[in-house]
Amino acid sequence: MKLPKPTDAIHRAYLNRLLSSIVDDPFLVQVLRFKGGTYAAMRGLLDRFSVDLDFDLLEPDQNAEVQTHLEALFEKLGLTIQDKSLKVPQYFLKYPNKTGERNTLQLDVTFPAPASNAYEAVLLKDIDRICYGHTIPTLFANKLVAIIDRYDHYKSIAGRDFYDVHAFFTQGFRYKPEIIEERTGLSTKVFFEKLKAFVNTHLTQTLLDQDLNVLLEPDSFHALRKFLKQEVIQFIDDELRSL
Repeated sequence: MKLPKPTDAIHRAYLNRLLSSIVDDPFLVQVLRFKGGTYAAMRGLLDRFSVDLDFDLLEPDQNAEVQTHLEALFEKLGLTIQDKSLKVPQYFLKYPNKTGERNTLQLDVTFPAPASNAYEAVLLKDIDRICYGHTIPTLFANKLVAIIDRYDHYKSIAGRDFYDVHAFFTQGFRYKPEIIEERTGLSTKVFFEKLKAFVNTHLTQTLLDQDLNVLLEPDSFHALRKFLKQEVIQFIDDELRSL
């Protein structure tokens, strides 16, 4: 995973230490499945920095045990719980760093996972371990849904979601339509119609700039920033014509 600036190295180090510890835990490795932007970046599917760890929990009734195992790992690694959810395993973890520098990473475990999700074993070179995570079509479909889902639940928009979708389309990846239909209750065509309207209405250059300039190397950021929105819309139009 590339670093946009040298000072992000300590964040990556703690993120890798935590992920390695999760994969090495005999219980957690069986019930958690890695997903999201950091997972995609570690697989070499995204050329950007990512700051959080996201997982699916396969068995919701193991929620309490998952939290017990995770919190034991946090203590062992010297990570302080700055904040946590009372309902699900969601943590904001603080690590020691210089004043004014990034010093917090987020870990989210979600359940229930869509029944349509598919998983596979993947070697993650950053931590030199085999990890179970989303297949590429699963990752892509969930990322497409996340664009609108994030807004519906939190009234927020993440420029990185659009960057990731653009990257997946550019590489010729395909998404799993069953996941889109399960998560949204819409046909794939109607979903893409809704997504196009959402992008046209809500995605601004300012939003993209604010989110992506801290996750991309400067050359990559400036090369794409003015074209990303129009190209995402073009990809959506291509999908609509094929459906």
